[in-house]
Amino acid sequence: MSDDARVSHGRVIRSEFRPHPLLRNPHLQTLSPFLLRSPPEMPLRVERLQTPDGDFIDVGWSGEQNAGASIAVLIHGLTGGFQSKYLRGLAQRLSAQGWRIAILLLRGAGEPNLTPRLYNHGDTADLRWLWQQLHAREPGVRLAAVGWSLGGNVLLKAMSEEGHDALPDCVVAASVPFRLHECVERLRRGFSRIYQQRMLGDLKKAVQLKHQKVPVPPGVDLAATMRARDFHEFDNAYTAPLNGYRDARDYYQRAACGQYLDRIHRQTLVINSLDDPFMTPDIVPRETQLAPQVTLELAHTGGHVGFVAAGAGGRMEFWLEARIAGWLGAP
Repeated sequence: MSDDARVSHGRVIRSEFRPHPLLRNPHLQTLSPFLLRSPPEMPLRVERLQTPDGDFIDVGWSGEQNAGASIAVLIHGLTGGFQSKYLRGLAQRLSAQGWRIAILLLRGAGEPNLTPRLYNHGDTADLRWLWQQLHAREPGVRLAAVGWSLGGNVLLKAMSEEGHDALPDCVVAASVPFRLHECVERLRRGFSRIYQQRMLGDLKKAVQLKHQKVPVPPGVDLAATMRARDFHEFDNAYTAPLNGYRDARDYYQRAACGQYLDRIHRQTLVINSLDDPFMTPDIVPRETQLAPQVTLELAHTGGHVGFVAAGAGGRMEFWLEARIAGWLGAP
């Protein structure tokens, strides 16, 4: 994680990841951890924090036996949460390395929150506020952060917004949707529609549950939200008007992190696969679009938050978690 200020831009490197020989297909890479992996065991203490706008966020703490140690803030993907296996697996590894873990449950991802606001790709306020709270509690504590998919987009956008003032000194993002419009279009095609259908169903349930108690704000079309057949229709009816965007395209353009990667001033590793079924290879940024502190590691295969390699006896080995933990190192 050396800081080479002599170069004018970041770098793109080839990943050493090699897929499990039985899981070379991007969909098998994506689905096998979800379907075949047992949930990693992880102690979890949930702390509820009251936000300045009268709402709340939940933070899941693990690794608390490492009292006084550095803190890794983890940010889940769309429809993820404390139960996400990729997140729990990394928390397990980092805890064993001596880290404390603070998992940010994005606003509205768990129990319905109290205000109309719901997490989205462009909303970085809660993550940045959490960093400030952790720093205020322990001014000398070292912070790192890791985000996956939507959580990776939120993390990289937050780091660009914080710039030289960013509190984490290093971050990792994986399976990042650098350009959202292209990703939404990809999820409308072929087998990828299955992922869209699953996530869209979960989002609709969350919205429906939320608005049993929280009034629907002006401009939001709840009926159209419930009828939405894809993310574009959902975001046009719900996400965009809820968050002050003109429409879905405006949301995708302004919220996507790819355009902000040259504004990051902390050591950053981004890991993506070129066969990710949530996106297309042409959205991957060039070296000249990266700040000097940013390294983009590309694998030819790996799916979306997959990266399943072969371990001893052919068992599944979750390479991405090992790579992230190894890069972060000891706290």
